[in-house]
Amino acid sequence: MSGSAEDAHRMPGQLASLLIDVSTEAVGATRGHAGGVYLRSGTPGLLRLAVLTGLPGPLFRPWWRMHVDRPFPVADAYRLGLQVVLPNATETMRRYPQFAAGLPFQFGSLYVPVVAGTTTFGVLTVLCPSATDATELLHHRDRMVRLAEDLGASLRRLEDGGRSSVAWDGEPVCVRPPGARPPAGRAGGFAWDPVTDVVTADERLPALLGVPADEFATSVQALADAVAPAEAQRVLTALRETAGGRPPPLPLYVRSEDGALRLVELWSPYASPSPPGTPSGAHPVRGFVVDPGPGAAADAAADLLPEGVLCLDRLGLILYANPRAAQLLRRSRTQLLSHSLWDGVPWLNQPAVEDHLRSALLCPDPVRFHVERPVPTGGERDPGTYEGDRLDVCVYPGPDVLTCVFRPASRVTEAGELASQPGVGLSESDSESATAVSPTGPPPSPPPASPSMAPLYRPIVLAIALTEAVTARQVAAVVTREVLPAFGGRRLAIYLVQDRHLYLAWENGFPKGFLAPFEGVGLDARLPGVETLTTGRPIFFDSMRQLEEAYPGIALDANEGARAFLPLIASGRPVGSCILGFDRSRSFSTEERTVLTALAGLIAHAMEKAQRYETEAALARGLQQALLPRRLSVHPQVEATGRYLPGTQGMEVGGDWYDVVEAGDGLALVIGDVQGHGVQAAATMGQLRSAVRAFALGDRAPDEVMSGTNHLLIDLDPGQFASCCYIRLDPASGQARVARAGHPPPLLRQPDGHTEVLDLPGGVVLGVDPHAHYPVAELHIEPGAVLALYTDGLVERPGVDIDDGITALRVALSKVGAPATRPSRRTLAGMADRLTALARHTTHRPDDISLLLATRHPPTNPHH
Repeated sequence: MSGSAEDAHRMPGQLASLLIDVSTEAVGATRGHAGGVYLRSGTPGLLRLAVLTGLPGPLFRPWWRMHVDRPFPVADAYRLGLQVVLPNATETMRRYPQFAAGLPFQFGSLYVPVVAGTTTFGVLTVLCPSATDATELLHHRDRMVRLAEDLGASLRRLEDGGRSSVAWDGEPVCVRPPGARPPAGRAGGFAWDPVTDVVTADERLPALLGVPADEFATSVQALADAVAPAEAQRVLTALRETAGGRPPPLPLYVRSEDGALRLVELWSPYASPSPPGTPSGAHPVRGFVVDPGPGAAADAAADLLPEGVLCLDRLGLILYANPRAAQLLRRSRTQLLSHSLWDGVPWLNQPAVEDHLRSALLCPDPVRFHVERPVPTGGERDPGTYEGDRLDVCVYPGPDVLTCVFRPASRVTEAGELASQPGVGLSESDSESATAVSPTGPPPSPPPASPSMAPLYRPIVLAIALTEAVTARQVAAVVTREVLPAFGGRRLAIYLVQDRHLYLAWENGFPKGFLAPFEGVGLDARLPGVETLTTGRPIFFDSMRQLEEAYPGIALDANEGARAFLPLIASGRPVGSCILGFDRSRSFSTEERTVLTALAGLIAHAMEKAQRYETEAALARGLQQALLPRRLSVHPQVEATGRYLPGTQGMEVGGDWYDVVEAGDGLALVIGDVQGHGVQAAATMGQLRSAVRAFALGDRAPDEVMSGTNHLLIDLDPGQFASCCYIRLDPASGQARVARAGHPPPLLRQPDGHTEVLDLPGGVVLGVDPHAHYPVAELHIEPGAVLALYTDGLVERPGVDIDDGITALRVALSKVGAPATRPSRRTLAGMADRLTALARHTTHRPDDISLLLATRHPPTNPHH
């Protein structure tokens, strides 16, 4: 459904507020680690994570989108309308092995569908501490059921009141968990109206800022000066960006005049764009200022520690970093404090580190691992301070804060020695303080260092990712993203077999032109990439020297690193070979060889599936082109032209069609859109097009054409539906009779260029109701006027109301070409090309597009 611009403006703010409140209440009520709400999106069959409470969004990006058919608990809860209770990792692995593979940690989880009547809006979920069995979580489930019921009712009211469908198509909103918010006595709230520049504050804010209530100024500049005198401009910038609909993704941490830490959180009850008549950047802003409490003494104590200490909140924001941490991480404290971990230390953004941080956020036990620092810029090292490129990292989970301790791996002390060092963990009494590092008690002894667990479950993670890859290029992109980082690789080449020769399908990281001599080599060539395929055995080289000794005379690049050649064999059939390249010499352990061999099998099956898919897609495209009209029926007084653009996702074929058919002494102008994509949609389209042509050739009335086609579709495929617009035009008089079945309204461009949307009555889509009625409307088409019929793919955009898309098309139609009393076929073709130019150059078109333009000429004999 579509609503007014004001409705579209109001709903996102109300929706986000509802979801945040329910998610945080669910986490608090169940004492969970984190929670969130998945909502349906504008893409059929796709759920999106709308709100994530208590976890940093970047760490959980793979779970932002969820198709309802995937074997995941969220999808089952939504699709089946069932509550899913997973008390521990063992039960999760038993019931949902793919989900457990991506998050192999000790936690429980609950999933409750959000339903109102017959509508399922989404799923409320909570991740909680591990339990022995499901009975321990039943009281939490009951509380979540009540919250989900209340949320469903609220979403229904929001949808009905706003006349717009409740859906989520953006990134998730990440919010702090309820327990992490400071007590109300140490926070003050305010509101700012950018139009009047008036700030209103509650009674607590002046006291918190040390300003008498009767002297508290009401301007935004005065507010920024009072909150953080030395950082007033930073606060002002954040306030103005929030007023423009772009609130900061994380809280601001600033310093008061005496150096004490203050936290500023900002939000707007509305989302961009502003409602009609509202000046740009004039969203009202709300926020609060928090004084976390004294932490200077703890800061000073931790500043003296020989280890690097870094504190993160549960959204990944760096709250504290001692000087040693800045030195070891090769970043200044200014670059660290108040930044997310991924912005503050970009080189920590690697899969193995993310695995361990997820573990620390979801499990109560400390995590210890090694991480390799990048070589300093320019490759130069200071001999006096260089301590190796590997760091030993211990992460100690807390209820609100993670404490990370860094030491050079070459100087790792014994666990007992570390335990005797005070001041490296958070005490319970200081957990509210953003930088409170306890000087009174040691942290738990760190567990023994272990390598990343990523390679152990990487095959299943890769299998999950490959399920969404349908072309050979997409498969290779997944391998680049998932496999190379897990093993430290930098180069990838994938060759596929065709006519007993190997052809390069994908390469990444190799010097330009280096792989050209190997293109099209036969399967009898003595090359490792060929022999790994013909023998079916992977080949590993620890260095280039080993490779050259085994294959004298082989072309080598300047890199001295290791190489792995993996056979791609699926169902006993050779598919191709995969080459992994590494920047440094290295050995491959037995475990790594086993895992890489398993990965090669997964890649081979995915490539085989992709080749089948691409063959089927080519056939489907051929089928669709055969079904679309090769030429349109002509009439001396009517010119018509059509355009069709396939979608760029999936099989790139769909159910759109257009046609011009002789109907008695007139013409029938037809456009339609069958739900879905692929061969089935194209085949159904062909049947409907044939039926409409048959009815038109019999000169049946427009409502009879719609009713007959409706019954045919119900008989052909119950459950599938299509939209259609049918116009029977009398070329001589210009009179037209129109019937619509759930299709977007036509546009009519008058000879003077004025263009209007024809708000004509219509019936429901075809294939739904066997008793549906399709009213007939009449209109007159002047000579020189242009009639435009189109499918929704031309006017729909994610997150944009379809009415806005139709308005944009109307404006574009009014501007293309000069007004003419007799537009030619060439003129119409140019208009059609310009109207579809933007879509033609758009890389991501989720839907196919059809456009039909027609114009009427006056009779050549005025007495005719």
